[in-house]
Amino acid sequence: MKLQKVAILTAGGLAPCLSSAVGGLIERYSEIVPDVEIICYRSGYKGLLLGDSVKVTPAIRAGAALLHQLGGSPIGNSRVKLTNVKDCIKRGLVKEGQYPQKVAADQLVKDGVQVLHTIGGDDTNTAAADLARFLKENGYGLTVIGLPKTVDNDVHPIRQSLGAWTAAEEGARYFANAVAEHSANPRMLIVHEVMGRNCGWLTAATAAEYRRQLKARRFLDPIGDGTAQADIHGVYIPEIVVDIASEARRLRAIMDSHDCVNLFISEGAGVEAIVKEMEAGGHAVPRDAFGHVKLDAINPGKWFGKQFAAMFGAEKTLVQKSGYFARSAPSNAADRSLIKSCVDYAVECALRNESGVIGHDEDQGGRLRAIEFERIKGGKPFDITQPWFHQLLADIGQPPPVPAAQPASH
Repeated sequence: MKLQKVAILTAGGLAPCLSSAVGGLIERYSEIVPDVEIICYRSGYKGLLLGDSVKVTPAIRAGAALLHQLGGSPIGNSRVKLTNVKDCIKRGLVKEGQYPQKVAADQLVKDGVQVLHTIGGDDTNTAAADLARFLKENGYGLTVIGLPKTVDNDVHPIRQSLGAWTAAEEGARYFANAVAEHSANPRMLIVHEVMGRNCGWLTAATAAEYRRQLKARRFLDPIGDGTAQADIHGVYIPEIVVDIASEARRLRAIMDSHDCVNLFISEGAGVEAIVKEMEAGGHAVPRDAFGHVKLDAINPGKWFGKQFAAMFGAEKTLVQKSGYFARSAPSNAADRSLIKSCVDYAVECALRNESGVIGHDEDQGGRLRAIEFERIKGGKPFDITQPWFHQLLADIGQPPPVPAAQPASH
């Protein structure tokens, strides 16, 4: 059957790849099947449920290259779980008695869509997997093709998620300015909280990139101790055990010597301890529609800062979060190259009606393919055995990593 109409949606949190991926899909379809009609659902699955879409016009096709220079998503995102019927009803996305997956499927049929491209992280693509399964089981005959975006780089079995390289580079650029705050107060503790719920890859990669950039900077050290004061002194991620008492002793020596301490912390580090502390105190732990703890509400960076500040005598603690700065950036050159290969392959799959999530499959030698939806899982932990991570910790004087018990991925 000739391909006549495709749809695109972006969902979940932002990542520095959404605009470029949308632009890339429009460009590739325009190159090889220029007569195919393209629509974009506004605000992700919300737009699909409400039938809110925009047609890609000739003018949009002609200007699609501009999207590679932009951050965010040109068509908007939302966090909607199609299998969470109660939440969809509460938000007015479906009516009482309606089943969101059927509403979505019927809207696709009504719109004449043959291929749906979903661009998102593990939640978006597990939602796409649920939808693809529903479509297949109920004879709808639509093709669903996912593209993996997440700054956490934590989707199994995908080797590299779109946007993660850019997020690390932008997080490093953010901290290059924030670190100068050490000069605003004696005995300053600066906590750089980086995105990463279950996976510390982004924190580690941001730290490594920051130190790479730091080597190119020059300080007038005879006046102060600029190089050491601008360096990182600790990196804490969910995959490793943090012995706070031992680390506090090590960091106190740094504070006494350099008058400051700079820490990189994953937003998911220490969450279990924080949740236990909140629940023991009778406080409700806020969660989203997917059941995830709302990390901005429990504030891990502040928690770590409070523990350490008291133990090694910080006079002032400053918590800086680079997440929104980093995830909203335009894709860098490395990500644009990855996005290009993935969107081109996604269009190939669309033309042969092959569903799946496009990525380099770690379980099949890193081959680029449409990975089966049922194999897609979030919460892939960062591999702390990688030599570059061990070298990073050695370079900053932090003890070798001890693996932490990992939560089950969803």
